[in-house]
Amino acid sequence: MERWLALELASTIRHDGDGGVTDDLATVRETALWIRGQRELLGGPAQPGELVVDENLRLAVIELRRAVRALFARMVSPAPPSPADAHRLMPADRAIAHLNTVAAREPVAPQLDWPLEGDPTARLLSAEEDPSVRLVAQLARAAIDFLSGPRHVELRACTAPRCVRYFVKSHGRQEWCKPSCGNRARAARHYRRQRTDGEAGPALR
Repeated sequence: MERWLALELASTIRHDGDGGVTDDLATVRETALWIRGQRELLGGPAQPGELVVDENLRLAVIELRRAVRALFARMVSPAPPSPADAHRLMPADRAIAHLNTVAAREPVAPQLDWPLEGDPTARLLSAEEDPSVRLVAQLARAAIDFLSGPRHVELRACTAPRCVRYFVKSHGRQEWCKPSCGNRARAARHYRRQRTDGEAGPALR
């Protein structure tokens, strides 16, 4: 299944499976675990193994997440955004400015690799020595790439009860981020119909 680094960042705020919302970046340790979990997607100039994850880096990633989630909310409009932070979203103009500023903190240049046997490939060469700056800039670039890329039109906020995730539709009729959310949404609809029918009472003859 295709994964997007920007979506992975936004999804660090998620349903905890017990009726509430959890934050995968709540502590320095959890932030370090999340970064390690993105090793496959962090294939650019930032290398997670070089990082010393501290509170400053955690707060920088969280602030970038705020910007990304605000722009995701704008992208899915006029449909409702994720309920996790709908009431406290960063203004869109500020979110755009923050994303661009963070991305610009790392000067990078494309480099061509072309072995004698094989196809040419490109990689980014970074002139930034601080791995924390490189990491957050890479997350910002990933968000810019996603928001300006072809799949942004498929971004949705899951409408299942208690879910707070954004997702990319993989087929035309998809309404929820995963099957369990679909099951929960259908059960909620069934319950509402039964309750409405019950309140209406027996039909008069």
